[in-house]
Amino acid sequence: MDITVVGAGPTGLVLACGLLGAGLQVRVVDGADGPAVTSRALGLQPRGAEVLDRLGALGDLPERSIGIDRIALHVNGKPLGALKVGQVTKLVKRRGLMISQTEVEGQLRERLAELGGAVEWGTSLVDAHQDARGVRLTTADGRESRTDWLVGCDGAHSVVRKASGIGFPGAPLVERFLLADVVADLPLERDVVAVWLSGEDMLAAFPLPGGVWRLMAPAPAGFRDDGDIAAVMAGLLRDRAALPDVVVASTAWTSSFRFHRRLADTYCRGRVLLAGDAAHIHSPFGGQGMNTGLGDAENLAWKLALVASGHAEAALLDTYEAERRPIAEGVLSSTSGMTRLIVGESATARFLRDHVLVPMMNRGFVQKAIWEKSSQLKVTYRGGPLGGGHRFGRGPRPGDRVPDRQCARADGTGTRLHAELGSRWVLLGGADHALVARKRLGEERVTVLPTDGETELIRPDGHLAWRGHGGPDALDSWLTGILGT
Repeated sequence: MDITVVGAGPTGLVLACGLLGAGLQVRVVDGADGPAVTSRALGLQPRGAEVLDRLGALGDLPERSIGIDRIALHVNGKPLGALKVGQVTKLVKRRGLMISQTEVEGQLRERLAELGGAVEWGTSLVDAHQDARGVRLTTADGRESRTDWLVGCDGAHSVVRKASGIGFPGAPLVERFLLADVVADLPLERDVVAVWLSGEDMLAAFPLPGGVWRLMAPAPAGFRDDGDIAAVMAGLLRDRAALPDVVVASTAWTSSFRFHRRLADTYCRGRVLLAGDAAHIHSPFGGQGMNTGLGDAENLAWKLALVASGHAEAALLDTYEAERRPIAEGVLSSTSGMTRLIVGESATARFLRDHVLVPMMNRGFVQKAIWEKSSQLKVTYRGGPLGGGHRFGRGPRPGDRVPDRQCARADGTGTRLHAELGSRWVLLGGADHALVARKRLGEERVTVLPTDGETELIRPDGHLAWRGHGGPDALDSWLTGILGT
């Protein structure tokens, strides 16, 4: 079976890499003439970096990124809050990385090429129709083709979603924001995101590699579509941040947009699936967008690989929406609430922001809670259709993320657990369980690592699938339940 992925952004590229790594045929198409040159999303949360690491696509991104230590919050010109986001905790071992989305995509395209894939640029999908044999695709040049499975990773205006008749209800959160990526010599620390709040006004400055700063602020009253956004930002740095005589040496990109909150009615309709911004969009505050899309892609990749290769019934794909849509709902809720507080939509919201929220961010337990939540490493599918089971003692339960750790191969050489995942399952156990796992999941899709403890089967996305002291029949029974074969 063949699979077509529409959209060569981070979500589509992670999905394609995961499928290729599992031995599937994948076609990646994108209507753009070539790779994007504007930065758009600008941060990898620890979970996002972990996803790329598992796929072998992280490369030197950490070295080329800016590690953010804290978010400095100023209220009415005074520094009142410092949210530490670079701290190492028991859960979070990586720093958040500030880097352009274009750099992330470039690293993923390199990995795609290593796996034998490529992007078909300038291929705009205009229509898609399902029938009993698959999906018929029509591109802008009038050519038609067929695919067994179609995945829309084509953003907020997804052609795949619209062609499939999937609703995308929601509403705008704020009227208009301005954004500019500029090269400027700002007297600000390069490991700090600076935010200035005053009444209904705000301004944020995010450091990017190469001396670039991303500036973001609500559009001032009376701003026109043909206005000079870079000049407006320079004025805001002077007036709101008290940074006089700022000279913008060059402007890489400017944009004007509205924040929307939208969630697709379903992630799956027949042989058509959605992931990333095609399925959900929300405020960029909190840096969750690109990272949520990466999580969608990694979750879908191993499930679609099993179905497309004949190792599982199509019903397994229902667990994709069951596991990932609640994550998106939570992100939409939290980022919407954060946006309303930050922009101060009402006098009450501004009072809470200035006198409660910002001061509380100086407290250690609050900083830790916010940082661990935003890292996305707390994501669990324990309550989903593949989680649960009887209560266990110490350690993760089915559906929980399994922390990375050092393991030993059968030949005694060392390896990291997560380095063995990505497109493969890991079985920590003996030969009898290994025979079952390889027979049911695919001989080449299971890595076996010996263990002195109980047997564990870990999903390619780093979540626990099954664990227990029982014999291989117990594992076989569990696999029958989820695979349907």
